[in-house]
Amino acid sequence: MPDRIASLDGPAQDHESQTTCHVCGRSAASPLPFSDLNSELQGVVEANVPGNARLEQICPHCVELFSRAKAQLDSHAAIFEQTDQALPTPLRLDADERFTGRGVTIAFLDSGFYSHPDLTKPVNRIVAYKNIFQPGDEPNLLEAPDVASWHGMMTSVVAAGNGYLSDGFYRGISPEAKVVLVKIGKTGRIPEVNIARGLEWILKNRQRYKIQVVNISAGGDFEQSYLHNPLCRRVEEAVREGLVVVCAVGNAGMAPGHPVLPPASSPSVISVGGLDDQNSVDRARRGMYRSSYGPTIDGLQKPEVIAPGIWVAAPILPHTPTAAEAHLYSELDSAADADLTQIITTHEGVDNDLDEARALPIPLLRQLITIKLHEGNVINQHYKFVDGTSFAAPIVSSIVACVLEANPGLTPQQVKRILIDTAERVSGVEVERQGWGVVAPRQAVELALSLKA
Repeated sequence: MPDRIASLDGPAQDHESQTTCHVCGRSAASPLPFSDLNSELQGVVEANVPGNARLEQICPHCVELFSRAKAQLDSHAAIFEQTDQALPTPLRLDADERFTGRGVTIAFLDSGFYSHPDLTKPVNRIVAYKNIFQPGDEPNLLEAPDVASWHGMMTSVVAAGNGYLSDGFYRGISPEAKVVLVKIGKTGRIPEVNIARGLEWILKNRQRYKIQVVNISAGGDFEQSYLHNPLCRRVEEAVREGLVVVCAVGNAGMAPGHPVLPPASSPSVISVGGLDDQNSVDRARRGMYRSSYGPTIDGLQKPEVIAPGIWVAAPILPHTPTAAEAHLYSELDSAADADLTQIITTHEGVDNDLDEARALPIPLLRQLITIKLHEGNVINQHYKFVDGTSFAAPIVSSIVACVLEANPGLTPQQVKRILIDTAERVSGVEVERQGWGVVAPRQAVELALSLKA
């Protein structure tokens, strides 16, 4: 927060009217007339001060605070209207809870991973870990999170997490699937050559670990025909070998020069775009996330299907500053007013804004805590909202695991056809952006069962 500005000297009789903020009660060099605020911002301020408060002037600090609050109210409107919690993915997509990915192994190619409790407790379902930058396997590295661990941890848990830290609430659609984790990045963008190396390892070890599904939430280097791109050729080989490959299309939306890149541009993969369902089970609220779409340089329709790409509940990487902040915000949110200052003092250094604001009136302190929760997309101390097709893809991978559980004899081409045939179109959205529509897990497993010999 901005530093407090000392009050100006002036006659004692006029001191309050000239220099005191009527919201926070602190002195300010340049208080603004409350009437200068727009009506919407006035409403937010009035909702957080006593009804009999005198509101003639407000300091710039409070204007900034409540402007942030207004922005968060607007951006999180869907959450506030529907529920005070993020809805779990199985509920949002009406998944059939009889199918949980039992007996199916999903491999994830990503920048890094962590052995999150949602994957390891009560039973460790991580059957293998490979770091392509190391000569051997070092599973112990999964216990030490680094700067690259968060993305792969989130993608794997979004697909196959059992919600252990939420009593099963924030689980994926395939919470009993086994996972193979392949680290292919360090920091920043992952080059195509790394994705190909990881995929080669999977091809060599797919029978050993019974891998059936591969999730790739990473994009390629540049636009190129799948006929000439080495990564696309490797992906096509993987599908011919019997692997179902699911790829995120990216988050460029309609931005020029940002087409669907390899490996998502490969014809045989299932390419996934993003849905914005506004954290709701109401089909009428569905719209599009800002995901990339084709046609590709080869004229292929991409994506084929879409899945939630925003308001997705994912785990927070433990033992990080983000985890410390989420813990503090959650503790403050549930604490009694009388305990707020002491809690902030106990956690001094975690959040400078809260450290500076601990002496504010309780209504303003509560407002700041709410802002912090929303700015950090914090659900609770263990989970936060994430967005991007990186997380839409593992949702589809989890559905594929359930389809293969229902009918293990399906080929990759049949699985892709099932997802396309059962997808639900979003009305009013161009076909180019949504492909065949939103994945429908319940209908997909029912169709898989009907095709069972």
